[in-house]
Amino acid sequence: MIKKLNTLTDTKGWRNIKSIYKNTKSIFRNTSQQVFRGKNEKQKKQTVQAYLHAAGFLHQRFTHIINHPPCIKKDADVKKISEIIQHLQQYNHYIKKQINLVERRLIKGEKIEASEKIHSIFEDHTEWINKGKMHPSVELGHLLLLTTDQHQFIVDYKIMQKQKDAEQVKPLLDRIKQQHPHKKIYSHSFDKGFYSKDNYQTLQQANIENIILPKKGKLNQEDKQRESEKNFKTLRNKHSAIESNINMLEHHGLNRCVDKGLHGYKRYVGLSVLAYNLHILGNHLITQEIEKQAQRKKWRERYNRAA
Repeated sequence: MIKKLNTLTDTKGWRNIKSIYKNTKSIFRNTSQQVFRGKNEKQKKQTVQAYLHAAGFLHQRFTHIINHPPCIKKDADVKKISEIIQHLQQYNHYIKKQINLVERRLIKGEKIEASEKIHSIFEDHTEWINKGKMHPSVELGHLLLLTTDQHQFIVDYKIMQKQKDAEQVKPLLDRIKQQHPHKKIYSHSFDKGFYSKDNYQTLQQANIENIILPKKGKLNQEDKQRESEKNFKTLRNKHSAIESNINMLEHHGLNRCVDKGLHGYKRYVGLSVLAYNLHILGNHLITQEIEKQAQRKKWRERYNRAA
C-alpha cells in the first residue's frame, strides 16, 4: 500500500521501502525458526520481543501516514489515494491485532480462542471449522446448514456465521413453515449436534409425526426405547443420504469459493444450491422419460403379439 501511495503522493521517509521489507522479513524468518525449532525459552522470548518491537515501530509509522496523509501529486487520482489509505488503515488494524495475539501467546503463554484469531487478512469473515474427522480435521470457511426433502431437493439452506447447530432448529422450522404453509412434515431428521431438550419439545409442538433427533451422550431407558424402534432406525439410516447431497453440492462449485467478500460468498453458495437443484430436476426428468419409453416399448410388444 505504501509503495502504491509513493507513486501518487509525496511521501517522506519511505525511499528505502525495499530495505524495510527485506529486514522485516528477515526478522520474521529468524523469529519463526526460534519459535518452532529453538529449545532455549529465554532466547525465544527475546527474539519474539525484537520482532514485536519492529512490527510496533512500523505500526506507528503507518498510523502517522493515516492520520497525516501526504501531499497529493499533480493530476493524481484522489479517489484511488483514498482507497489506498482505507486499505492501509485496515492492514494497520491487523498489525495491532496480531501484535496483541503473538504477545499473549508466545510471551505470556496464554491460550488464544479460535474466535479471537484472524484466519485471513483478505477474507476476514473466514471461520475455523473443526470437522471432527481425520482427513481433513479442520477447514476454513463457514458452516452451511442444508435441508433436503424426500426427492433430494434442497428446500432450505443457511450460511451459519459463528452459530451452533443446536440454535438452528426453531428458526429452521419457522422458515419451512413460512415457505411451505400448506405442507405437513411427516418426518424430520437431524444429526446429534442438534439435540437438546428444548429442540425436541419444539419439534413435538410442531406436530411432526416422526422426530429423528438422536441424543448425545448416555441414553436413559426412554431414549433407548425411542431410538431402537424400527421406524426410527429406518429413517435415521436414510439421513445418510445428506452426505451424498453434500458431496454432489461440492461438485457444483462449493468445494472452494472463488468470489471475494462475504456478499460474494453468499451469492456463490446460492448459485451452487440452484445448480444442484437444477441437476436433481434434470435427473428426475430423465428418469421419467426413460420410464415412459419403457412403457411405450411394452405396449408395442403387446400390440405386436395381439396382431
